[in-house]
Amino acid sequence: MATEESTPAQYLTFNLGAELFAMDIRAVREIIQHAAMTVVPMTPDCVRGVINLRGAVVPVIDLQSRFGRAPAVAGQKTCVVIFDAIQNDERTELGLMVDSVSEVIEIHPKDIELPPQFGTSIQRDFIRGMGKVKGEFIVILEPERALNIDDMVLAT
Repeated sequence: MATEESTPAQYLTFNLGAELFAMDIRAVREIIQHAAMTVVPMTPDCVRGVINLRGAVVPVIDLQSRFGRAPAVAGQKTCVVIFDAIQNDERTELGLMVDSVSEVIEIHPKDIELPPQFGTSIQRDFIRGMGKVKGEFIVILEPERALNIDDMVLAT
């Protein structure tokens, strides 16, 4: 019988510039095309605005900006990944603005290494691990840390 440690997990992969990232598919609710957003004053710089998703107000996070880079420029392939974030033991829907979505892949736990101590372009605690796929590494995000609303507010 397979245990959770020995079973491959599925990850949604997406691009930010030339870099490939992944997040656990179980947190992803849907992927929508980038569209106009309503800007909300006095929000952190990385919050691009909010969208109306079937009557719900969903904040959209610019992941490039969250990582301390220049704000993303929306292009033809720009998408918003809607996912569930856990904040203070409550589920919150957030949107994640990414340059493009690639595919869903499986990564076996034995192929995931700890984040490097140095040499990454984002905060180490934003990274769950480095997934090795076809000889390449993919940065697997830790959404509870990378997209923590309280941390984003403190960073402004």
